[in-house]
Amino acid sequence: MADSPDPADLPGCDAAGESGLLPTELRAWMGLLAAAGAIEQQLRSRVKETLGVSHDEFLVLCLLADGPATGLRMTQIAERLGRPKTRLTYQVACLQHAGLITRSTACGDRRGIQVTLTDKARQRLREASGALAEAVTQAVKGLDGLHDCAMMRSLLPDSANAEDHA
Repeated sequence: MADSPDPADLPGCDAAGESGLLPTELRAWMGLLAAAGAIEQQLRSRVKETLGVSHDEFLVLCLLADGPATGLRMTQIAERLGRPKTRLTYQVACLQHAGLITRSTACGDRRGIQVTLTDKARQRLREASGALAEAVTQAVKGLDGLHDCAMMRSLLPDSANAEDHA
């Protein structure tokens, strides 16, 4: 990031590079939101063309893929995504219709719904994960501007970071 602006040139910074209004934690949080938004924009179209699902449906698939083999309850998914259950119900119905998840009654609780990935979803995620990971890597590498993105870049695997320094 040789072209990074001088801290004094950043909005809200004085000549010493210190913020005039926001504390460091809030500036870092805003940077994280901006970076996550930029990455999400890059990923949205790639997810749609690669998996044929919406970004929000993809998030459900990722939670299930990274969770226990027995799946997750709808309430757990809603909490982890910070989404209302009513919105999640629609996404889960779309995924079920596409044959990517199954819904069943949670063991020991007739009111609870357990959601699990199908073999079809597992296969499609395996096939698409390389291209989607590359999209994230490229989006992170493309971050620059007003926010220090070193932290986001540090999340990339070492091999992706090594390319920057070559």
